[in-house]
Amino acid sequence: MNEISKSRANEIISAFQGKTIIIIGDIMLDRYIWGSVSRISPEAPVPVVKLSRETALLGGAGNVVSNIASLGGKASCFSVIGDDHAGKEIVRKLKNIGTDTDGLFEDHSRKTTMKTRVIAHSQQVVRIDREMDQPLSNALEARMIKKIIQRLEKSCSCLIISDYDKGVITKRLLRKVLPVAWRARIPVAIDPKLTNFPHYKPASIITPNLLEASRVTAIEFKNNQDILKAGNKIMRENRCRGVLITMGEKGMLLFQKGGKPIQIPTVAKEVYDVTGAGDTVISAIALSLASGASLMEASIIANHAAGIVVGKIGTAMVHPEELLESLSV
Repeated sequence: MNEISKSRANEIISAFQGKTIIIIGDIMLDRYIWGSVSRISPEAPVPVVKLSRETALLGGAGNVVSNIASLGGKASCFSVIGDDHAGKEIVRKLKNIGTDTDGLFEDHSRKTTMKTRVIAHSQQVVRIDREMDQPLSNALEARMIKKIIQRLEKSCSCLIISDYDKGVITKRLLRKVLPVAWRARIPVAIDPKLTNFPHYKPASIITPNLLEASRVTAIEFKNNQDILKAGNKIMRENRCRGVLITMGEKGMLLFQKGGKPIQIPTVAKEVYDVTGAGDTVISAIALSLASGASLMEASIIANHAAGIVVGKIGTAMVHPEELLESLSV
């Protein structure tokens, strides 16, 4: 069973409105330089991009915040920015979508992570990353943990860990925060990276992609049986309720405690850009779990959300109306 009725989908998605989702993770700024290419540079064998416009969006954990807001939820983000133009732009953008910035910590010793993509004729030509990925200082980490716990104890419908391995998510933070959420019966959804994988517990669901699942389990994927072994191993070692392995054009594979793996075929009609698709998946899962959905229902809804955003160029968001329309087909 990998389907959900239209009425049930509407019930869950309608309940997204106003759900409070706490996001902890690496926030960044996604800059886009748009243009066209008509010739190759005489200086080097590279395309010459004629600039037409520039845009900037919230990226990383910020894209999760944007997706939560666009789906009707209320996001509260805990992250770190630098004392620079990119950090100030992130603050402005968060305020513009109605998200409080009380959980943003400014670190004068760090640069705000910024990814600059040059796009020509709907194709990415090059990406330039500006980042610092060392762990937070002990003092800043302690301040953040204290504030997160206070916020969890106040009000939270679901907790998201959006780990981009840029230093915000640490072993100590996970060990202090996740048990608090678990004791409070707050669902926990984790978009992982390899560095912290052993520490993502307790959790409701972890969403590795194929490469992450293969590397963290040290299983080379030669056939479907290898993927099944990996999913079960992650479930066993992380003691989570569910594992959702995202497999690109092959869809998703959901592992649940006490149940058989469920294959969820992709619903994407066209794939233009996979940028931020994982952020959309974890956002839809979190809001679904917060709205009373089962892991299977949350995964199906997230699969449809991902199918929508990969059909758009750049870091994109999905809206409830689009999601309902996709689930009604």
